[in-house]
Amino acid sequence: MNRVMKIYKVLHEKYGAQGWWPFTDGGYHSDDYIFPKNENQIFEICLGVILTQNTTFTSVVKSLNSLSTMNCLDYKAIKKMPLDMLKSAIKPSGYFNQKANYILAFIKFFERLEGGVPTREELLAVKGIGPESADSILLYAYKQPEFVVDAYTKRLLLHAGLIDEKASYLVIKKFMESEIEKELKDRDELLICYQEFHALIVAHAKLFYSKKPYGIGCFL
Repeated sequence: MNRVMKIYKVLHEKYGAQGWWPFTDGGYHSDDYIFPKNENQIFEICLGVILTQNTTFTSVVKSLNSLSTMNCLDYKAIKKMPLDMLKSAIKPSGYFNQKANYILAFIKFFERLEGGVPTREELLAVKGIGPESADSILLYAYKQPEFVVDAYTKRLLLHAGLIDEKASYLVIKKFMESEIEKELKDRDELLICYQEFHALIVAHAKLFYSKKPYGIGCFL
C-alpha cells in the first residue's frame, strides 16, 4: 500500500465515513452512497458547492436551511425569487452579492444540460466555477472520478513530504488520482475513496490546521 492510501486508511479509521452531500435530506449520510437520488439533490449539491466558496460549511447549512424554509431549494424556485430575497437567504455564506450572481449563472447552465453530465471544461467556463468547485460538482453531484484538492489537501501533503510547495492544483490532483488508482481499480470503490478522502482531510484539518502553528496529527 502506497503512502497516500496509508494516510487514507488512517484517516478513515480515526474519523469514520463522512457521507457528505446532500445535507437537507436528513443531514449527513454516513456509509450511504446512493445519493444524489434526483435532479433536485444534484442541484442542491451544486448550490452547496458554490456557497461553500471562501466560507465554512456550517455557514452554508444556514443558507440552505433558509432557502428550504422558503421552499426555494430548487433551481426553478430560485429563478423566480427576487434578487434581494436570494441575497438575503444566502447571506450567512458570505459574499452574497457575488454568489447570487454565480448561482443564477449556474442555473442557466444547469438548465441547458437537460439532465446530462457536464464536462470539467464546461463547468470551468461557468462564471464563478473554478477547479475546486468544478471537481466537487463532478465528484459529489455527478459521481465522476475527479479528486478535489483544497488548501488543506496541499498542507497535509506538504507535511507528509509528498509534494513540492510550488505544486499547482492540477499537479496535486493528478498525483492523488495516480496514487489512489494504483490501489483501486473498481470504479465504485474509487468514487467512494475520492469522496471520503476529501471529506476526511477536511475533518482532520478542522482539528489540526485551524490555528497556527499548524499541527499535522499523530499519523504522520
